[in-house]
Amino acid sequence: MAYRERPLSPHLQVYRWQVQMVSSILHRATGIVLSLGSLLIAWGLVALASGSEAWGTFTGFARSPVGLLVLFGWSWSMAYHLLSGVRHLLQDMGVGVALPVFVKSAWLAIVGSLLLTAMLWIAAIAQWGNA
Repeated sequence: MAYRERPLSPHLQVYRWQVQMVSSILHRATGIVLSLGSLLIAWGLVALASGSEAWGTFTGFARSPVGLLVLFGWSWSMAYHLLSGVRHLLQDMGVGVALPVFVKSAWLAIVGSLLLTAMLWIAAIAQWGNA
């Protein structure tokens, strides 16, 4: 019997990128981003409790270009992870497991998260003038 070296498991070089693969990777990545973003929330709460100087430092960061980018990414991660989580919950109940529906729901989660994030930031800017 001839021995052939094969990969131990399938990897990204073997498969063509598909929306199902991207949605799975994004769901995991946004979960990590949300975990790291909780440190930002903790910093804000500690700064709020620590007084006006600490709060000023936090809001200075949050209103900087980098801070706004971080907050925008965190809010998109929240929207995507929420919609993707609902999608996974429905699939666990046996709804939407057929391939065409699976693909449509993956695209719906991606596009829906972008729309939800845009609506959130438009509402925040309209309400407070600056996010």
